[in-house]
Amino acid sequence: MDQVRLMELTTRLYEYNQKANESFLKCRDSGQEGDFFQEVKPFADKVKECADEWEPAAVNWVLTEKPKNLHPMQVRNTAENIQMVSIRAFFPKTSLKRFNSHIQSIDFILQRMMEELEKRNGL
Repeated sequence: MDQVRLMELTTRLYEYNQKANESFLKCRDSGQEGDFFQEVKPFADKVKECADEWEPAAVNWVLTEKPKNLHPMQVRNTAENIQMVSIRAFFPKTSLKRFNSHIQSIDFILQRMMEELEKRNGL
């Protein structure tokens, strides 16, 4: 996979993470769970599809390029966490502290990848 595609997928996951956070805050404020078939499943499916394509490419890129402070295990955890967050975002009873922690760690890894891809490729 070329690095332009990897950048697109990383950016898309970053946007999905932001959308999950917004959805969670909205559900938490209203106290209403998201409708499973109208909201939760379609969003989670899009995130899973993107993460499934991104993870192997990102792991391979990290192993090849060896960017500072990015490791394959972090990439794997990020792919797993964003899929979990994409579902929990629609349930107001989800722990705020844990949810925010996942959102922040996902953001950190995705931002680091985008910075490194930009720096190395002028993307």
